[in-house]
Amino acid sequence: MTSERYNARDSEPRWQRQWDEKAIFASKNDDPRPKYYVLEMFPYPSGRIHIGHVRNYTLGDVLARFMRAKGFNVLHPMGWDAFGLPAENAAIERKVAPKAWTYDNIAAMKKQLRSIGLSLDWNREFATCDPSYYKHQQKMFLDFLRAGLAEREKRKINWDPVDMTVLANEQVIDGRGWRSGAVVEQREMNQWVFKITKYSQELLDALDSLDRWPDKVRLMQRNWIGRSEGLLIRFALDPATTPAGESELKIFTTRPDTLFGAKFMAISADHPLAQAAAAKNPKLAEFIADVKKIGTAQEIIDTAEKQGFDTGIKAVHPFDPNWKLPVYVANFVLMEYGTGAIFGCPAHDQRDLDFVNKYNLGNTPVVCPEGQDPKAFVITDTAYDGDGRMINSRFLDGLTIEQAKEEIAKRLEKEMRGNAPVGERQVNFRLRDWGISRQRYWGCPIPVIHCPKCDVVPVPDSDLPVTLPEDATFDKPGNALDHHPTWKHVTCPKCGAKAQRETDTMDTFVDSSWYFARFTDPWNEKAPTTPDVANRMMPVDQYIGGVEHAILHLLYSRFFTRAMKATGHIGMDEPFAGMFTQGMVVHETYQRADGTYVTPAEVKVEAIGGERRATMIYGGEEVSIGPIEKMSKSKKNTVDPDDIIATYGADVARWFMLSDSPPDRDVIWSDERVQGASRFVQRLWRLVNESAEIAKSAPPARPASFGADALALRKAAHGALDKVSSGIERLHFNVCLAHIREFTNALAEVLGRGGKPAPDVAWAVREASVILVQLFAPMMPHLAEECWQVLGQSGLISEANWPQIERDLLVEDTVTLVVQVNGKKRGDVTVPRVAQNPEIEAAVLALDAVKVALGGKAVRKVIVVPMRIVNVVG
Repeated sequence: MTSERYNARDSEPRWQRQWDEKAIFASKNDDPRPKYYVLEMFPYPSGRIHIGHVRNYTLGDVLARFMRAKGFNVLHPMGWDAFGLPAENAAIERKVAPKAWTYDNIAAMKKQLRSIGLSLDWNREFATCDPSYYKHQQKMFLDFLRAGLAEREKRKINWDPVDMTVLANEQVIDGRGWRSGAVVEQREMNQWVFKITKYSQELLDALDSLDRWPDKVRLMQRNWIGRSEGLLIRFALDPATTPAGESELKIFTTRPDTLFGAKFMAISADHPLAQAAAAKNPKLAEFIADVKKIGTAQEIIDTAEKQGFDTGIKAVHPFDPNWKLPVYVANFVLMEYGTGAIFGCPAHDQRDLDFVNKYNLGNTPVVCPEGQDPKAFVITDTAYDGDGRMINSRFLDGLTIEQAKEEIAKRLEKEMRGNAPVGERQVNFRLRDWGISRQRYWGCPIPVIHCPKCDVVPVPDSDLPVTLPEDATFDKPGNALDHHPTWKHVTCPKCGAKAQRETDTMDTFVDSSWYFARFTDPWNEKAPTTPDVANRMMPVDQYIGGVEHAILHLLYSRFFTRAMKATGHIGMDEPFAGMFTQGMVVHETYQRADGTYVTPAEVKVEAIGGERRATMIYGGEEVSIGPIEKMSKSKKNTVDPDDIIATYGADVARWFMLSDSPPDRDVIWSDERVQGASRFVQRLWRLVNESAEIAKSAPPARPASFGADALALRKAAHGALDKVSSGIERLHFNVCLAHIREFTNALAEVLGRGGKPAPDVAWAVREASVILVQLFAPMMPHLAEECWQVLGQSGLISEANWPQIERDLLVEDTVTLVVQVNGKKRGDVTVPRVAQNPEIEAAVLALDAVKVALGGKAVRKVIVVPMRIVNVVG
C-alpha cells in the first residue's frame, strides 16, 4: 500500500506527451473498423478558453474515449472558427493585424485545450481563416452559383452608418449598432444570398427523422422555418382614397375565419402602397423614417410599442362593398413576412388588440368559447385565441373555426376580380433566404468580379483562392477591402476590361456550415471533400454544443449539406445524426457596497451561524452574495480553467463537470464540490494501490468457483460495468459517475475487512480494480493511466479494449415484491427469484404487517403478479 498522494501536476503532462508521441488519437480514413464521428462545436479563437469549454469538450471526450475502447475507428477532430469582427476590433484597438491576433490566440488556446487531456486528432486541425480552407469554400460558392443556390438580390438590411457595415438582427440592440452605438438605418442593398428557401419543406419534413436530436431543438427549428397554411386574399381599395395606380392590397392570413372581426388593415413601412402614400404626405414619410430606425429584428419589433399612422386609404371588405377598413402603416409589420400587409382582428390577436385599444378602433368578437353566452361574450384587454364557434359572422355563425376557414376559402376562390380569384389557398414559410454579404475585411472573400460590360463574372476556379491582402489598414470606418488601393482592381476574366472584385466577405456562419465535412479529409488540396471518404465518415454520429446555436448554425449546416450534395461534394442530406446541447456553467456573483463586482478568486465564503457570509480575502471587506448567473466578464463571476488545472489537475475539473448535474442542464460552480472531487481522486488512488497489493496474491488462473464474498464483488463490478456502459451511450454522465462511486464503495468495503483474503476474493479484487480503472478512464484519463501501471497492466489504458460484461452476473438471485392487503401496500417481501407461488404466499402470510392488516380475518385468496406484486384479499 502506498502512502503517496497522487500528483496530477507531474502525471498529467507526462501522459499527454506519451499520447502525442504514439499518436493514438489519430484516426485513419482507411481503417476497416466501423467509424464513430464525435464532434464538439469548434471554438472561436478569442485567446482564452473558459470553463464552459472545459465542460463542452469533456463531454465529447468521454464519448470518444469510450467508443474507441469499444473498437470503433473514432474521428474526434478540432479546428478554429477563426474569421469574424472581434479580430477587426482587435486590429483597430491594438493596432495589430487580424491574422496575427488570430493565430496568436489559436496558439494560446491550443496549449490550454491540450492541458485538459482531450483525445483529439490534432493532425486534422485547421483554421477557417486559412486560405487552404476558404479556397474550397469559394469553390463551393461558385458551384452553388452555377446550381442556382446562390444569387445576388436587393434586400432590406440593417445598416450601421458609423461602422459602415450590414448588421445581423442580433447585432441591433435597442435600435443601435452593437459596437458603434449608432442609430441603425434600414437600407436596400445588393446582397449575396444562399437560396435556403428552396429546401424549406424538406428541412421541415426531415426534422421528424432526427430522433436523436433534443425535442426542444427540433421545435425551435420548426418555428424558425415557420410553415403556415392559409389564404391569400386580395382586398380591393377604395379608389376615392387611394394613390393613382394602386387598386388592391394582398394579405396572407392563417385565420380567414375571423374576417368579420376585421377592424383595420396594416402595411409595412416598406410596402409599395406605403411609399406611394408617403410621396404626398410628409408626416407619413417622417413616421416611416422613424419606423426604419428600429431595425428588422423580430424580437425588437415584438417588444416595441405598437404604433401606426392612418394613411387615409380605405380597403373594401371582401364580403361587403359598404364595409371600409382604414389602412395604417404599422411598425410591427415586416415586408419580409407574407405580403407585408395584414388585416387586424383585435378580438382574437393580442397584438391587434393592443393596437386598436391605442387608436380607439374597437373590436368585435367572432369566436365564442363553447358554453359561453355569445351575447355576453366581450373582449377588453385580453384577446381570445382559443377554440369555439363563430358568432357575429353572418353566414359563418355556428360553424367551428375549421369549418369557417373552409367556407371562406370556397367562397373567395369562386369570386373573381379580373382574371384572378379574390382568395387563393397558399402555404407560406417564415424562413427567408440567407444573406451572406458582410462589409468587413476579416472574412472569406466572395469570389466574383463586377465588370461594367459583363456584369457579375465568377472568378475562374484556377484563380482560387482569392486571398485577403495582408497590408490592409483600418484607419477609416467601413470595409478595409473597399479602401485598399490595389486589391479590388482587376481585369475582367471574360472580356479583359477594367473591373472590380467583390469587396463583401462571407458571413462567418458559412465557415462553420461545412467544417465537419472538411474534417473527413483536410489533406485534399484539390477539392472541398473526398466524396467516398466523406460519405463513409459522415454523418457526425454525435454533435455537441450550446443551445444558442440550435437555430441558425444547425439550420445553415443542414442547408449546406444539401447544397453540397446537389453540387457533388457529398452524398447525404443531414450532417448530424445525433445532437446534444449541454448546459452552461454558472456561478453566484459578488458585489462590494459600491456595486462593483469582484471575482470568486478574491472572495472567501464561510458558513457562520447557519448563514453564508462572503468577505474579501485581502482586507476582510464584506461583500454581498448575489444570484447564480451565467459566467460573464461583466459580472466577474468567472473561473479560470488554468487556475483550476494548476491547483487540482485536469481530471478533477473533468470529474466535477461531469458529476454535478445532468449534462443538458446548467452546472453550478462550487469550490467545495471541486475539492470533493479532488478528495475522490485521492481515494481512488489509495484504493487502486491497496487493490494492487492484494492482487499480487491472486491466482493467475480464474478460480473454478467463487464463494459468496467474491461473487458479490464480481456482481458489483459487472453491474457497474453494465450501468456505466449504457449510461455513456445515453450521455447520462452524472449517473455514470454515481455508479462508479457506488462500485468504489463496494470495493472499499471488501478491502476494509483486513486479513489475507481467500484466493477467489483476491482474484475478484484484481478483476474489480481493473474494471474500476477502465470505468473512470474516459472521465479521468491521466489518473487512469497512472493506476493502469500500478495494477501491472501492459500498454496504455487509452489503447485498451473496453471490458466484456459477464451477463450471468447481472441476474439477481432474489427479487423484492410489493405486498398489498386488499389493494393497500403493507410492505415488501424478498424471495428467491425461482420461488414458486406456494413459497411466495407462505412468505407473505408470515409477515407481521400482513397479519396486522388482516386483523384475524380469513384469507380468501392471494394474487401473485410475477416479479412485481402480491395482493392478499381478506
